[in-house]
Amino acid sequence: MMRRFALLATGALLGALAAGSAAQYGGIGGATAAATDTYRQLNLFGDVFERIRADYVEEPVDENLIESAINGMLTGLDPHSSYLNAKDYQDMQVQTRGEFFGLGIEVTMENELIKVISPIDDTPADKAGILSGDLISYLDDEPVRGLSLREAVEKMRGPANSSITLTVIREGEDEPLKITVVRDVIRVQSVRHRVEDDIGYLRISSFSEQTMEGLEKAIDKIEAAVPEDDLKGFVLDLRGNPGGLLDQAVLVSDAFLQRGEIVSTRGRHANEVQRFSARGGDLVEGAPIIVLINGGSASASEIVAGALQDHRRATLVGTRSFGKGSVQTIIPIGRSGAIRLTTARYYTPSGRSIQAKGIDPDIEVLPKLPEDLQDYATVSEAELRGHLLGEGEEAPAEEPVVGAAEEEGEPASEENAEPPSGALAAYVPDDPELDAQLNYAYDLLRGVQVNARFPATPEQGIPN
Repeated sequence: MMRRFALLATGALLGALAAGSAAQYGGIGGATAAATDTYRQLNLFGDVFERIRADYVEEPVDENLIESAINGMLTGLDPHSSYLNAKDYQDMQVQTRGEFFGLGIEVTMENELIKVISPIDDTPADKAGILSGDLISYLDDEPVRGLSLREAVEKMRGPANSSITLTVIREGEDEPLKITVVRDVIRVQSVRHRVEDDIGYLRISSFSEQTMEGLEKAIDKIEAAVPEDDLKGFVLDLRGNPGGLLDQAVLVSDAFLQRGEIVSTRGRHANEVQRFSARGGDLVEGAPIIVLINGGSASASEIVAGALQDHRRATLVGTRSFGKGSVQTIIPIGRSGAIRLTTARYYTPSGRSIQAKGIDPDIEVLPKLPEDLQDYATVSEAELRGHLLGEGEEAPAEEPVVGAAEEEGEPASEENAEPPSGALAAYVPDDPELDAQLNYAYDLLRGVQVNARFPATPEQGIPN
């Protein structure tokens, strides 16, 4: 019965294939041949499916088999196309919205307990008295031991105004504490800032729906804290930024550009071209900008870096970026799932495709690595198995075995995100004093270091 259903379900597909093939081949003969070949392949799939159901050592779940087959079909295209089941789709939407209902704590796992890295300011956890370093052993009456970090985080999230009681082990306390926290909306800070004497530091960790709003607020706070005559400029830190939403990358680029193209996307057909341009109005009124990038700067962060570099609005410092120059569209499928499908390449204002190439900084500054990390190998888009070939790139005889990482997006919108699978490619010291790239940027802005590529002058950029 299942096989008969599968074959019947392909009828509409074959009709669509026939129509598309007729246009492609210029006649019904070519369409019929293509449809017949496709029909044979679908028959093969049905035969394999039935054989697995009948003879596998344990009884498989049909839903899991079909989901795996769909995902295999998509991941076989490139590392960034994939199937999202209902749970994955929901998680992706939460990430790209940049907000969720929860407690407001950054956590990790330590000795099978939840360790609080830090409570987020002005959130339910912060107000309830949760502190950095607290260990959570129970969520309501359920022990944390045996849960994965993802499972624990899911249990801490929930509807607004609902409560959860945390059993907290705190250093200096003889007995565990019982702390009840009422869930509320939590907005993830994708933009952080600080003032370094006469320099404004802006860190964008990802591009979610909250990013542009966060950037505007951060710039306002920096300019309020530093007199205009004393402000030497801004450092925009995109290191380790895996990307995010395309529209947010465009808005962030636009925040520093007066005019000109920001990025263009080109699809499979010649007429599938979109261009995004600046609307005018520089939030920092021409103040010098240094953008920090490294092997962990991918996708949407490369759009920003490429636009500001091409227009000579900023000087790029660091190491070559990841090189993800493709656009994924999130397409809802079925009742509650979706597919993430690569639909276009993107190009910087000067027409560069950075797919599998990355963006080279104007000034290369290598990070100072601890001794135990001296021999690490960075990972880039070009090393991902089955990656979309860059312009002029030939397919390797043997594809390197490197796993792809996950990305983020939102329904019915195009997005760019792909964190490198090797965290070491995005190495940044925890201590700013040991951060060679950051300190070089500070020295450039203060005139301690001199380089012909700084400051960038828009007059040297591409025509507008």
